[in-house]
Amino acid sequence: MNTPLTWLQSRGHRIACYVVEAKPSSDATAAAAKQPTIVFCGGFKSNMQGTKALALQQLCGTNHWPYVRFDYSGHGQSDGDFTAGNIDSWLHDALTVVDAVDNPQGVVLVGSSMGAWIATLIALKRTTVVKGLITIAAAPDFTKRLLNDKLDQTQLDTLNSGQPVKLPSEYDDGSPYPITLQLIENSAQHCLLDQTHALDIPVRMLHGTRDIDVPYATSIALLDALICDDAQLTLIKDADHRLSSVANIKLLESTLGEMMVLLQG
Repeated sequence: MNTPLTWLQSRGHRIACYVVEAKPSSDATAAAAKQPTIVFCGGFKSNMQGTKALALQQLCGTNHWPYVRFDYSGHGQSDGDFTAGNIDSWLHDALTVVDAVDNPQGVVLVGSSMGAWIATLIALKRTTVVKGLITIAAAPDFTKRLLNDKLDQTQLDTLNSGQPVKLPSEYDDGSPYPITLQLIENSAQHCLLDQTHALDIPVRMLHGTRDIDVPYATSIALLDALICDDAQLTLIKDADHRLSSVANIKLLESTLGEMMVLLQG
């Protein structure tokens, strides 16, 4: 993965990203020139060094597909304080990345967990640019539908006093996730599941039936909220929220491969 780091500016922060240009052989030049750029949107407090992000880069390299992975502000190698972030700021970061893609064929968004929420929002905002959407263990509206169920009265009082609360996590380095009141309040404007949304692109959704962090009913709710002629949800029996096993990664790769073929028409 000897790809140079690229920096973009988003609301005064430097956003770190890796941009992998298509480098096809001479025989594949014409076909590669017609491929959209795949953009990976990671999850809450995740970073672009994760299993899925790197697996997709390898897949895209093998197939000569342009690819971008990045860190939101306050995540990974990007600037910023994590506790100052929210869906609005991380959406702006992701839009900055998508808007910087110089490809007349547009982009295919792949979003994991919170990244699926952000990717869906981008698809609704950049309708002429986004050509396809793949969600992995989608967590739209998690600040409203999931966090509220985890917070007791003492934690709510802490939030209302202006202090963050820390929720246990099994991900990344295992350190607790700091949750702030501004995260919950600001993110409310971006909730998706309380109304319908029209998308005129192919949508593919993957979710594990043993996801205890974001129940697969969330992806069903997102599917129901989309007015889309080509939307499919695949439930993976006994899979957890990570969806990072060898079999799960192969399913993700085949899902992306099938979408790229579909977009070639």
